[in-house]
Amino acid sequence: MAVEIWINPACSKCRSAKADLDAAGVEYVERRYLDDPPTTAELGAVLDRLGLQPWEIARPAETREAGIAIAKDAEHRDAWIAALVAHPRAIQRPIITASDATTVVARDPATVAGVIAREL
Repeated sequence: MAVEIWINPACSKCRSAKADLDAAGVEYVERRYLDDPPTTAELGAVLDRLGLQPWEIARPAETREAGIAIAKDAEHRDAWIAALVAHPRAIQRPIITASDATTVVARDPATVAGVIAREL
């Protein structure tokens, strides 16, 4: 598996994560997830690797803008995944999956550094 980073090019944290990967010489596949939204299966797999629930990777402002008002419980997990797939702007970013399938929400330099350490 290659390193994959889900990004929104307008996001400064995404640009920073890419710059750190580039500086370290880590090769990766970039997925502009607003243009190429994940499928429900892909998002479910990412959540499983993250060990998180879908509402834990939802961006609050974008979730409200999208009108996503679903109970945050196991019974509604699939509804949350479907809502995030339908409204990918509401998904936290960047999300990086390392070549060993470890997946992180890489919003801070230390988390990106952890991915880089795995790859070197």
